[in-house]
Amino acid sequence: MKFDTVVLGAGIVGVCVAVHLQKRGRAVALIDRQQPGNETSFGNAGLIQREGVYPYAFPRGLGTLLRYARNQSPDVRYHADAMLEVAPFLWRYWRNSHPAKHAEIAKSYATLIEHCVSEHRALAADAGASALLRPIGWIKVFRSAAAREAEVRLAEQWQCEYGVEFETLDAPRLQQLEPDLDKRLQGGLRYPQSDSVSDPNALVTAYARYFETLGGRFFLGDADTLREGWQVDTQDGTVSAASAVVALGPWSERLSTRFGYRLPLAVKRGYHMHYAPRAARLNHPVLDVEHGYVLAPMARGIRLTTGAEIARIDAAKTPVQLDAVEPIARTLFPLGERLDAEPWMGRRPCTPDMMPIIGPATQRAGLWFAFGHAHHGLTLGPVTGRLIAEMMTGETTLVDPTPFRVERF
Repeated sequence: MKFDTVVLGAGIVGVCVAVHLQKRGRAVALIDRQQPGNETSFGNAGLIQREGVYPYAFPRGLGTLLRYARNQSPDVRYHADAMLEVAPFLWRYWRNSHPAKHAEIAKSYATLIEHCVSEHRALAADAGASALLRPIGWIKVFRSAAAREAEVRLAEQWQCEYGVEFETLDAPRLQQLEPDLDKRLQGGLRYPQSDSVSDPNALVTAYARYFETLGGRFFLGDADTLREGWQVDTQDGTVSAASAVVALGPWSERLSTRFGYRLPLAVKRGYHMHYAPRAARLNHPVLDVEHGYVLAPMARGIRLTTGAEIARIDAAKTPVQLDAVEPIARTLFPLGERLDAEPWMGRRPCTPDMMPIIGPATQRAGLWFAFGHAHHGLTLGPVTGRLIAEMMTGETTLVDPTPFRVERF
């Protein structure tokens, strides 16, 4: 079976790449080992983070680093047997997180973030999925005045540099917006320009269905069978194409290495669990800043998402963070019983400069990369899809793609 392009990976990024190429007249085959949206894109806080102009940095304060070293922090945990392997990545990540370097990275990163909400809304409208997007923003909540003041200073900086809107919430205003949260909170900070998603898996599924209505084809297949000439084996036979896009999220390194690229990638794992609300209502996604977890209202219930776990990609689940923050979350909001049989685990693909890899793999004609979005895969899926499609078809690009090309490594 012959196509113009084969897209490997049917998470939010791969699906959006496939949609945008198909819209531009390319015949596209989308391939994954599972149905669309059932790996990393399945589990997240459902945030489309318009405020996220600064990507998530590595902490540099000595006190924070010592706290993380004890491996008991609710927001970051690590597997000791993975640390030697991941140490070179963490060193580069730490260096890139220096305030001056981080500010330079944000200048490029913000060009993608600027379009994240508008691109999602346009694609959701085309896909008949606008009802899954909630244009209500999201909220950070604070248990101490010190945490509130530090976060407000950051918000003021982002507003000054990039026009990010925010609303400072005193305790009465927070209670007005979220009457069922803990009354002892010291207030909050709301980012109104961001959207949230009531069911991330349903959103990716809707985008994938739209891709098929445009004439695209989805196949169950094994991306590891990719070979030059851009052929891939699927359950329906071999698919061949003139070009291939690697959008395999955390599994992209394995494939890119086969084609001569040794990239400094790592994985941050995370967990979620759904709970029944106990005679209460949560209106916005809420981040408990001091404890590093998010509660988000979802179609299935209230989703509790954890922070980051540094571990090997295929190491066994260790949802200790979930067990650590669940009692804390129950003091924030009246959670009922667990609704999932076991905690879900996902893997975020990360680069040491906190920016995705988007563009051609110039050592292999016809090969393209679209991965490494870390915490902002859902946020940046449609922007990345449009940017890849514009580059592949020779259009003027929405943003300058140069900072995101693989050659920077």
